[in-house]
Amino acid sequence: MSEIILKMEGISKSFPGVKALDNVDFVLRKGEIHALVGENGAGKSTLIKIITGVYEEDAGQIALNGRPIHFKSPKEAQDMGIGTVYQEIALCPNLTVAENMFIGRGQYTFVQWKQMNEKAAQMLDSLGIPVSPTEELSSCSLAVQQMIAIARAVDMDCKILILDEPTSSLDEDETKKLFDLMRELKSRGVGIIFITHFIDQVYEISDRITVLRNGALIGEYQVSALPQIELISKMMGKALSDVSKIKKHEPLKPDSSVPVYEARALSSAAGVRPFDFIIYKGEINGFVGLLGSGRSECARAIFAADKVTGGEVKVKGKKVKIKSPLDAMKQGIGYLPEDRKGDGIIAELSVRDNIILALQVMKGFIRPLSRKQAEEFSNQYIQKLSIKTPSINTPIASLSGGNQQKVILARWLLTHPMYLILDEPTRGIDIGTKVEIQKLVHELAEEGMSLTFISSEIDEMLRTCSRLIVMKDRKIVGELSGMDVTEQDVMHMIARGGQ
Repeated sequence: MSEIILKMEGISKSFPGVKALDNVDFVLRKGEIHALVGENGAGKSTLIKIITGVYEEDAGQIALNGRPIHFKSPKEAQDMGIGTVYQEIALCPNLTVAENMFIGRGQYTFVQWKQMNEKAAQMLDSLGIPVSPTEELSSCSLAVQQMIAIARAVDMDCKILILDEPTSSLDEDETKKLFDLMRELKSRGVGIIFITHFIDQVYEISDRITVLRNGALIGEYQVSALPQIELISKMMGKALSDVSKIKKHEPLKPDSSVPVYEARALSSAAGVRPFDFIIYKGEINGFVGLLGSGRSECARAIFAADKVTGGEVKVKGKKVKIKSPLDAMKQGIGYLPEDRKGDGIIAELSVRDNIILALQVMKGFIRPLSRKQAEEFSNQYIQKLSIKTPSINTPIASLSGGNQQKVILARWLLTHPMYLILDEPTRGIDIGTKVEIQKLVHELAEEGMSLTFISSEIDEMLRTCSRLIVMKDRKIVGELSGMDVTEQDVMHMIARGGQ
């Protein structure tokens, strides 16, 4: 058995109102790549922040190379040989590769450029990173920048390397190069903790898997002993033998004469693979897959919330260009974003101003709605959606999450879209409001609106959508439709990757 370099036992951590970790064990061995997986809120980030000294554990013990340790700061963890490379590359694009590798290290002064460049060249060559130390970082690809960040971490006498979503912005060839570097470090005895939402990558590069769910340890497994379908069921908390058919409404029969919206080979700067998509009048379809599968990226590409990089789009059979959210809005498309607080509400504005925002943008701010119109529209949708607010002038930030979501929904309904995309519209809201929103979605479809519905809860997708577009690793792997589709069918298609 390989030497254990990091052992965590009974780790617990709480924040006000939240038990982030509850009695979690984790073991990392020398020269292994250990995948740490789990859905959103599973506790992965909290565990990593404890390992790196960002947080202090409330309970439990940590041992490094067999010796008890208690990190009080990230620098202490770094000094003990723990390096971390986060999803967002924390380097300086205006500096050279060598400068980025040694910045803040203290041992090189401005007159030691030659020595610094020579040391950087040796490291880059030994790790097989194809770049000159004098090259400006901004000229390097994302994959090379990621490798340079790893080289910087490794040079700090690294024994443990933590990679947090390192492939999220990389294409297949770039990912292969990164994996080659990871295998090289593994051969040198470095223990690597690999955090990713890409299930195929877990099985391609990892030796062992630890699964977390809702702050609890589900288990540690050898990759060879855990089929993908079982991993997915453990992450989701759905035992395959217990998955039953979901009672749902009879699918609506959309008007399939002419697609309301159609895309061919659509792609965006967010990295989703080019995809085809079609939706008909009165249809409710949805993107389904694990977190990180590309569900939201597809929705954002349709609305041009991310920069569109390719593809052809037709609206009602006519070829159009949608390069911005305003273009999409003018074509009758609305989008309720996944991140309600970051991309949805304007916290400082009132309920009234949040409701009228999209309509005002479409009209142009040189043609402002009158106060009377704004109040009439707001009161109309507050009543229609049963929004609980003291008044239309109340700041939206003071409303509950469910009522904030209803306000954003009212914003888009006020524009009378023909096609509405709802990304996680029921996340973080109470069950009563969830039911209200699901019921409203069906009512809107019956009235002729087309809707794309996205939820991380597969049973909710089955109840709401007549057609599911299944995603894995940022590409569409298949479709499912019909009254007999079950969670197990979805999970099997995700695991097979469409094969």
